[in-house]
Order: sequence, then C-alpha cells, then structure tokens
Amino acid sequence: MLYRGSCHCGDVTFEAEGDLQGVMACNCSICRRKGALMWFVPRDHMKLLTPDENLATYMFNKHVIRHRFCKRCGIHAFGEGVDPKGTAMAAINVRCLDGVDLDALPVTHYDGRSH
Repeated sequence: MLYRGSCHCGDVTFEAEGDLQGVMACNCSICRRKGALMWFVPRDHMKLLTPDENLATYMFNKHVIRHRFCKRCGIHAFGEGVDPKGTAMAAINVRCLDGVDLDALPVTHYDGRSH
C-alpha cells in the first residue's frame, strides 16, 4: 500500500510504499525524546516529494543513522541508514502518515538504550 506523510507545516512531504503491519518504539536517547513510532522500509520504497533543502539532518554517536527533520517546524519525519545486510533503509515516523490508525498497530519495543 502507498502511504503519504508530512511534517506539521507541510514543507516536508513524502510517500512510502509497503505493508504496514506494525511499528517499533525505541528507548534510545533520541527516540525516547522525540516519541516516534518507526516503520522500516527499503529506502527506494520512500519518495521525498519536496526539496531535500527543506530538511535538516542530525547525526550522533556512531553517525550511522541520518535523523531527518523539517527545518521550519522541527518535526522528525524519517531517518536513513543501512540494515545489517547493507540495504539502504528508511525509518518512517508513522505519526507523520495520513490516515493511519495508530491504535490498531502492534508495537515492538526495542532496547536501543543498551545498544
């Protein structure tokens, strides 16, 4: 299924395609603070519909994940990285997707604080 998402102000909009059957909640220092629920898709299944210049990037610790957020409203829309097999991935913040019933999605908790 194709999903459309955006930040709060609309300066960052995107589409992501895949089977949204669940989300991940991580307790690492940044995920805990931003409160995102993440859905992972191959990066080529996500299309940015607005200029990349509308996004800022934050990296920390091992600098392996690019945390992308709107320069104007500050909403974290997605992250970019590589999975253990070397596949480029996008971690979509499901809270930014239109028309998704968050209460209907099972949540997997990941202990990012310990990793």
